[in-house]
Amino acid sequence: MCGTEKLSANKPALDKCSLPSDNDSKEHNHLISSDTLIINLDHGDPTVYESFWSKMGEKCTLVIKGNDLMSYMSDMSRLCWFLEPELEEAIKSLHRVVGNAVVEDRYVVVGTGSTQLYQAVLYALTAPGGGDPVKVVCAAPYYSQYQAETDLLCSGLFKWGGDASAYDKDGAYIEVVTSPNNPDGHIREAVVKSRRGEGKVLYDLAYYWPQYTPITRPADFDIMYFTFSKSTGHAGSRIGWALVKDEEIARKMTRFIELSSIGVSKDSQIRAAKIMGTICDNYQDFESGNSESFFEFAHQLMAKRWKSLREVVEGSEAFSLPKYPKEYCLFHGEYTEAYPAYAWLKSSEGIEDCEKYLREHCKIVGRSGRRFGADPSFVRVSMLSREEAFEQFLKRLLSIKGIKNQN
Repeated sequence: MCGTEKLSANKPALDKCSLPSDNDSKEHNHLISSDTLIINLDHGDPTVYESFWSKMGEKCTLVIKGNDLMSYMSDMSRLCWFLEPELEEAIKSLHRVVGNAVVEDRYVVVGTGSTQLYQAVLYALTAPGGGDPVKVVCAAPYYSQYQAETDLLCSGLFKWGGDASAYDKDGAYIEVVTSPNNPDGHIREAVVKSRRGEGKVLYDLAYYWPQYTPITRPADFDIMYFTFSKSTGHAGSRIGWALVKDEEIARKMTRFIELSSIGVSKDSQIRAAKIMGTICDNYQDFESGNSESFFEFAHQLMAKRWKSLREVVEGSEAFSLPKYPKEYCLFHGEYTEAYPAYAWLKSSEGIEDCEKYLREHCKIVGRSGRRFGADPSFVRVSMLSREEAFEQFLKRLLSIKGIKNQN
């Protein structure tokens, strides 16, 4: 943003692919209840948090002048030379407030979202001249983009190896552990038994935040990465960060990002630092009763949505949902359930392809279980949409009764 000019958020077009946002004109309100409108819940676009940030007003306003942040470099004396010092400090402060990760004695590497960090880690954990590409595996159901991201450039360094639960090959491998898991929300650990220390593990902790799951301990792994989009909802800034123990791995990750994009947007980094700082400041005020905590707000919102969805699903014979145990959350100071960012819906016997059924009969677009290495009776549905889309999603599910042999 140049000077004090404000940028309005890009709103989805009012076509047959999305619902209007809170700020769209009232003349479109009749479209919200239209049965012909497609509800696209395929992507985890975290617009659910817009209402909180709109209340923050000037607390998150950032003025970037035309001559600010013009250089590629942030601090050439640091290993990750394009990481803004303000962002590094904000990241560490946020993790200390939440208690979800150990930040002491870690290198912080910033990336353009967790997608770039994933590629950077794979690059850092492999080396040319090693013979066959190193297999990359993840226990099913696994994040649907892992395979595509791994094999995108047909690298000679690494190659997708499929379900980690079924992996029994000799030689080097990389296991990706997503915890809480995308798509089903369960807490995960590594499943491949390392032979002679040939396996490496990286932890995708994008959803290890207190609105989605109980924070039972600070994560303390060699390589773990997080994302701004799922922690605070600011997906458009495209900021992710990794906490890395080993200096050489952090150095190779930095080199990958240097070669692929010559660093990461400073504008986005400074905005992320400002918003993270606001969260930390508000948390201190919240403890004294003077402010609203973002994570308390988000937790209550996700809990409300999951309660509503479970009531609808339990009243139907057509679908079922996973159950999650109550665990003590260090952040909330009480026993809580998990309220994942996605609903992992399973259809009844009468619906063989859940994604197809919802799309054709209810005009709800989800992501098929096939994409996650699972059965097509499963579908992943985002719980992070704007309120209008979520309410319409519940309404359409409610209209579906028990189904037997309909295919």
